[in-house]
Amino acid sequence: MDSINYSQFEFEEASNKNRIISIIESLLFVSGEPLPLKEISKILEINENKALEILKDLSDRYEKEDRGIKLISINNNYQLITKPENSNYIHKLLKKNTRQSLSQASLESLAIIAYRQPITRIDIDEIRGVKSESAIQRLVERNLIKEVGRLDVPGRPIQYGTTDEFLRQFGLTDLKDLPVMDEFKEEEEEVAITEEE
Repeated sequence: MDSINYSQFEFEEASNKNRIISIIESLLFVSGEPLPLKEISKILEINENKALEILKDLSDRYEKEDRGIKLISINNNYQLITKPENSNYIHKLLKKNTRQSLSQASLESLAIIAYRQPITRIDIDEIRGVKSESAIQRLVERNLIKEVGRLDVPGRPIQYGTTDEFLRQFGLTDLKDLPVMDEFKEEEEEVAITEEE
């Protein structure tokens, strides 16, 4: 008799979890924008730890199953996105050309901003050794960087930092996921040794 009750409890718990997953999918789909964990748990009337556990389960399901979408988390905000490997088909549907890649100048500026933020254009120019105004403008237009404040010196130059879109585009959860600069130095040294041989 006890085992029957236990099985029924397990069934009800699994059924309830599947119902919550269904609700979360609907919320994320309708929102179109990242939803904070706090808001998800408030809407579902469950604690944040339980919501986080269910979101993790949902994310794992998308990864295990060969689905066209995945769940991402950026700074404790959750969003459904399409899988990158399907982008060519999505562009065909939306009748867009393939994604325009960033110029070398934009990539250099973006890397400097990502690692040195908040940083001014003048500081970026000094590091690169050339003007970066147009590269920075392109990065702002593509929502990869934004104004995060002004430096408290005469002229009050704008300080730039990366956006959540930057994290999303590069598949990062937060800035701590950026590769450590020492890793690049080690790779450069290995390449130099190999070329000498």
